[in-house]
Amino acid sequence: MMQHTFPCIDGHTCGNPVRLVTGGAPLLQGADMLEKRAHFLAEYDWIRTGLMFEPRGHDQMSGAILYPPTRADCDIAVLFIETSGCLPMCGHGTIGTVTIALENGLVRPATPGLLRLDTPAGRVDVTYRQEGRFIEEVRLTNVPGFLYAEGLTAEVEGLGEIAVDVAYGGNFYAIVEPQKNFRDMADFSAVELVGLSPKLRTALNAKYEFVHPEKPGINGLSHILWTGAPRAAEADARNAVFYGDKAIDRSPCGTGTSARMAQLAARGKLKPGDDFVHESIIGSLFKGRVEAAAEVAGRPAIIPSIAGWARVTGINTIFIDDRDPFAHGFVVK
Repeated sequence: MMQHTFPCIDGHTCGNPVRLVTGGAPLLQGADMLEKRAHFLAEYDWIRTGLMFEPRGHDQMSGAILYPPTRADCDIAVLFIETSGCLPMCGHGTIGTVTIALENGLVRPATPGLLRLDTPAGRVDVTYRQEGRFIEEVRLTNVPGFLYAEGLTAEVEGLGEIAVDVAYGGNFYAIVEPQKNFRDMADFSAVELVGLSPKLRTALNAKYEFVHPEKPGINGLSHILWTGAPRAAEADARNAVFYGDKAIDRSPCGTGTSARMAQLAARGKLKPGDDFVHESIIGSLFKGRVEAAAEVAGRPAIIPSIAGWARVTGINTIFIDDRDPFAHGFVVK
């Protein structure tokens, strides 16, 4: 029987939590971070559940673990952990992880002002604005985003038939826009969206297949993005992103914003050089931009970037005791 120790630094990105694990992580096997992610999920998922689930975490908890890069062109590798699993890419997690790591001297970029991340989804370049010892803004250039499918439908108990577009921005997102059975996210409480989202996600995954055309290890629809009219004067749109079992992202969601921009670009509503300001359910903002056009397995795609801020909230030493009946955490459903 052992007590496992995990030093952590906690923070939040525009309202959504980030827990950076700074010690205690296992060595992982694999040629790249996608393979290392698979090894972690197969043998060490108890670390994720123990740190993310109650009683040490909560429904919205997400985090990251730093590793040496598997690529020569990267400064550091990141494994994202959250209540739903290990995401290939996490936008708010990247902003928070970079802020925490730089402010606490956990990583030294080869080029000041630029940090190159090795993630399961691919290389992600990050620029940052530093004032004194604090990081005031982080902008990440994400992996290519693309519109995966249009006009998919599913029956949702409590709503009726819902049509969605599915776009990829580091994860697969079902984007719900105004239609017969849905006008605006403002018509629903967060609790109501949490109740409806798993039904929609389950129905879509049962009816359709979602597989990245170049990286089949990235598969399955994981997120639901409910849209709405903006409330902030500087915002272009508002969203509530559902993930995990019962979480609504408090930030505007980085990979979700990337997916939304990819969808709008595919419709001709955004082009390279255009900005897109996304508002979260609590009013925080991400500044998105279409950096360039791209292509993924013959599909039109974009290179999106996202800018936001994060703040450190505390330093934590977390114990996972093998004698504890809740050592690996629990979820109340």
